[in-house]
Amino acid sequence: MPVPKGSTIDPARTRAAIVDAATPLLYERGLDGVGVAELCARLGVSRETLYRHFGTKGGLVQAVLQARSDRVHRWMAAAVTAAGADPADQLAAVFDALGEWYREPTFRGCAMVNAAAQHHDDPVRAITARHLDRYLDLLSGIAARAGAADPGALGRQLLMLVEGATVVATHHGAAAGTAEQAREAALALLAAASRPPG
Repeated sequence: MPVPKGSTIDPARTRAAIVDAATPLLYERGLDGVGVAELCARLGVSRETLYRHFGTKGGLVQAVLQARSDRVHRWMAAAVTAAGADPADQLAAVFDALGEWYREPTFRGCAMVNAAAQHHDDPVRAITARHLDRYLDLLSGIAARAGAADPGALGRQLLMLVEGATVVATHHGAAAGTAEQAREAALALLAAASRPPG
């Protein structure tokens, strides 16, 4: 990133700007769809700058995935909080937010699932696993607040619906009503798990 004359170099800001600029490009084209030379040209940075801040292209990929995971979880947590105290409303909000995302013209599926499918190296798989664990914590928390007997098991079922719906929407599009159907299934699971035995 060129530094305007008279300003000081801020490594953290430069690094963040590179991550922000690289994120949509790597999401659209795939982690292996852009070489280092093109990546540097599109970002407006030299190879030296890229390597100084990230070590390798793999280091940039890891930073992009971590930043995206953080952003997704802030977005989901905000949707759940905005839905109020009712766990069913909170769960519905998760799928409503997903439905909005699926309808975006730039939607290309879950960046974490895409990354895990493209890269089987340990750092990428670790970021993907942490991302899914954070989703699981969010969903298990909703299940616990709903009074589910086994919030962890219900959370895993809900996670399967979230990730499955995202994969289906990637290939069939939002018009198929994927988020709405997954929402209905999730709410049915939550209601069944929260029902007192009798």
